[in-house]
Amino acid sequence: MGCFGEIRSMNFSLYGQWLGLASIALLIALGIVDLTKHVVFSIVGWVIAFIIIMVEIPLCFKMCPTSPKFDTFVAYFENSYFRAAMYLVFAIVMFLSNLLHGATPLIACAVCLLLAAISYGVAAVMGQAFASSSLIGGTGVDNVV
Repeated sequence: MGCFGEIRSMNFSLYGQWLGLASIALLIALGIVDLTKHVVFSIVGWVIAFIIIMVEIPLCFKMCPTSPKFDTFVAYFENSYFRAAMYLVFAIVMFLSNLLHGATPLIACAVCLLLAAISYGVAAVMGQAFASSSLIGGTGVDNVV
């Protein structure tokens, strides 16, 4: 199933994943832009981006040999409730950067993280099975139905 098929699927966990990927790009780019003014929150943003990369891109785990213990740890992340909570915490951290230092470009990261949290929360409440976009090495929605 291609990109348009995933959009039509109305699976909010896919939308959350796409918003998470957008958050990665924003966290890295705007962290660079804001590095001279707010070093701490720029570095925190990069750490959050790295965590999201490891969580959202299943291709990263397919390229590396893993142990069964690590695989069970990664299985926790395939829960929409957990992902919604994780993204909400990340969004709160990025909103804190704006509260402490005034309006910064990092507010775009915070909004994108919040939208991802809402998407995963909607998927969890609606009882939708977790799906990972086939465009980045996941199973897509074909295997979920």
